[in-house]
Amino acid sequence: MLVLAFLLGTQARASTAESLRPNVVFFLVDDMGWMDSTPYGSTYYETPNMQRLAEQSMRFTDAFAVPLCSPTRASILTGQYSARHGITSATGHLPPRPHGESRFPAKAPPNKRFLYPDSKHFLDPELVTIAEVLRDAGYRTGHFGKWHLGLMPEHWPEQQGFETTWHCAPDPGPPSYFSPYGVHADGGPAGQRRVGNITDGPDGEHITDRVTDEALKFIDSHADQPFFLNLWHYSVHGPWQHKEAYTAQFAEKSDPSGRQKNPVMASMLRNVDESLGRVLDRLDALGLTDRTLFIFYSDNGGNTHSWTADDRKLRNVTPKHSLYETINSYRKWAGDQPPTNNAPLREGKGRIYEGGQRVPLMVRWPGQVPAGSTSDAVVGPIDMFPTILDAVEVPLPSGQVIDGVSFLSVLQQRGDLDRKAVFTWFPHLIPAVSVRAGDFKLIRRWESHPAYPEVLELYDLDQDLGESSNLADAMPNKVRELNGMIDDFIRTTGALEPVPNPAFDAQASSRAPAARDPAAGLVPKMCRLLSTANGMQMVADGRSPFLGTAQIRHEGSMRLRMEVRCREGGDGSIRWKTARQSEFPSKGQEVAFTLRPGSDWQTVEVALPVEGRSGIVRIYLPADRAPVQIRSIEFFASAESRVNAEKPEASLRRWEFQKPTP
Repeated sequence: MLVLAFLLGTQARASTAESLRPNVVFFLVDDMGWMDSTPYGSTYYETPNMQRLAEQSMRFTDAFAVPLCSPTRASILTGQYSARHGITSATGHLPPRPHGESRFPAKAPPNKRFLYPDSKHFLDPELVTIAEVLRDAGYRTGHFGKWHLGLMPEHWPEQQGFETTWHCAPDPGPPSYFSPYGVHADGGPAGQRRVGNITDGPDGEHITDRVTDEALKFIDSHADQPFFLNLWHYSVHGPWQHKEAYTAQFAEKSDPSGRQKNPVMASMLRNVDESLGRVLDRLDALGLTDRTLFIFYSDNGGNTHSWTADDRKLRNVTPKHSLYETINSYRKWAGDQPPTNNAPLREGKGRIYEGGQRVPLMVRWPGQVPAGSTSDAVVGPIDMFPTILDAVEVPLPSGQVIDGVSFLSVLQQRGDLDRKAVFTWFPHLIPAVSVRAGDFKLIRRWESHPAYPEVLELYDLDQDLGESSNLADAMPNKVRELNGMIDDFIRTTGALEPVPNPAFDAQASSRAPAARDPAAGLVPKMCRLLSTANGMQMVADGRSPFLGTAQIRHEGSMRLRMEVRCREGGDGSIRWKTARQSEFPSKGQEVAFTLRPGSDWQTVEVALPVEGRSGIVRIYLPADRAPVQIRSIEFFASAESRVNAEKPEASLRRWEFQKPTP
């Protein structure tokens, strides 16, 4: 009888399904990079369900997002560029500003040329979200997981069109990846409680599994109705609390490509992949697969900077801090390597280069989207709103500007996108705006930065996916054309451009940086630089102290010369990564040297066999044994890398902290 009832129920659902609009499942992963799965080329991460989905979907090779999560999420829900809706950074966990308060800071130091606008801290309730449109069209709507679009209850998903929810706030990361979930675990004081409607599960339950459980309940409850499911995972965002049984398996594995090797990230991706498999299985079991539009996407590029020796946020973590045990667990398995590697893309999350923006996107809709197909169409978060509504035949809301365009014609292979360009507005971190038109991408900054001295960068992504060769000087007409597009974009979206700093001291700013700071361009990590009568003193603040610089942009081998002394002496090294590499390789790009102990100055010369254009160079000195005094540092082009090797060698960059005594 039970079998008969099940069969009759299935037949009834199948009959009802013919008259229902398609369901929509939006499966969003946090911080998942373009190369972080099997279908996108990873030979280390194990994602069989993502591969299974790819074989049933259209896989996009050139999808993009904003470099940080909150702007992407707001654009998904509204169809608007971040420049228009105002959420331009990952600020959805911060308290709202007092009504009417300016988004510009009241002041800035006199050496700052501009005042940069702050991001809005919540999604404006007056904007119409896709959840509201679908709810009003008869859909049941549910949001499960990360929100990060408003701290206060009036800005939660319940107020933005979602009828069923399971989430928490504040939520840049989860409260904890393991139940009980109430304790803050991403950098705040131990014991701080979170709010929202999350409920604890059995001790040790992982939040990736729990979010999936809640989503499956929603699917079960609405199998006979059209539904919109927003399953927005916390993974693979920090604090990277992982299932150690999985992690241990990946710790024994090596990547044949030599590119990815973080067992913690692999463990968390496996957990997300399991979640995906469970959702796909449930849709199959309920007979819903054929009438469900399924979107798999990431909110920004892979994280290549957190939890490394460079991560300043970790320096003051003590045993009483809630992150302490998480750090120990992460470093037990992953050392100080970053979460992932986006190579061949440049950089990662928080940067406007491809590593921060290019993301995986797969769309499945049986009978409508060819299974196993691929597309190189350039689509992004602004396009999800119009595409979903186009697919389910619900009109766009009147009175709201929609910046995106439907790519349903691309999905159904009956046409291309009808637009000339897409834009990214990112006035934060390294402030910039970019335009992508065809294969060309122009990045425009308002001012130079020590690590990014060029205010205009033009790349041909078809020929230079790693964005290593700036064509701005060679193609002025293309720069002029794309710059005009950016000007139009700013004008039409109402983007808040940086404004001149009233306290700016032009005379002080015009002085050479080296005159104000002899160490300008050298960034101390795990150490401090103190000016003394004998030169610059490097004092360690942690293990493996080093000086980093991005100002040595040279093609080919180099030579480094330093004048240093150290009472205890010790071993040091020089490491580098090229402009094409998103992270430092584990071996092969490092040269060691030894400092003699004593009070005498010594000259250290190191040959650096760089292949390609140098990106970042790190100088590791044994300051953890005793302070190291530095009188000068200078880089030279090696003879074999110079056009005319007969000419005297030219200095590429010199830091002089005290002129040598005759």
